[in-house]
Amino acid sequence: MQRMTPAAAAKALRAGAVLAYPTEAVWGLGCDPFDEAAVLRLLAIKQRAVDKGVILVGGRLAHIEGLLDWSRLPPDRVAEVQSQWPGPRTWIVPTTARVPRWITGTHDGVAVRVSDHPVVVALCEAFGGPLVSTSANLAGEPPAFTFDALSQDVMSRVDGVVEGETGGLRAPTAIRDALTGAELRAG
Repeated sequence: MQRMTPAAAAKALRAGAVLAYPTEAVWGLGCDPFDEAAVLRLLAIKQRAVDKGVILVGGRLAHIEGLLDWSRLPPDRVAEVQSQWPGPRTWIVPTTARVPRWITGTHDGVAVRVSDHPVVVALCEAFGGPLVSTSANLAGEPPAFTFDALSQDVMSRVDGVVEGETGGLRAPTAIRDALTGAELRAG
């Protein structure tokens, strides 16, 4: 398996690669969210149904510009979401028509995070936009908090690994509904 810098990884992502990379808490799998074949391959590697949707991650708010329909949220909800970014907080936000169904699954919103993790930021900057971010494990299996804990079954099927360390959080990021503020997954 090839170890990559963010710049090399960005080039591979543009060519349809599926990569493993460290995030705030766990190792993730990522690809170009607008490359349907790459996303479907990532979901096949993970053995995850497309209808569940996946998280998008950006390194700054500009990476997700045009993908979220902020007009469908009250101003105070927009302010709360944006005040928590960048950081390890994932929100379900109403989408624009630019976000494909292979990202949202059967949902009307998209799970999105603007990360402050240095590897994620560097990767998104080099790629020039958001990436898919889902844990690098088989569906239903525990996530990998360290490189050594990564599933060999998963790792044997990815195209490369972006070097780095996770951010040390003890649980994957919480997921909250931007409209209601309700916590959908504890962090």
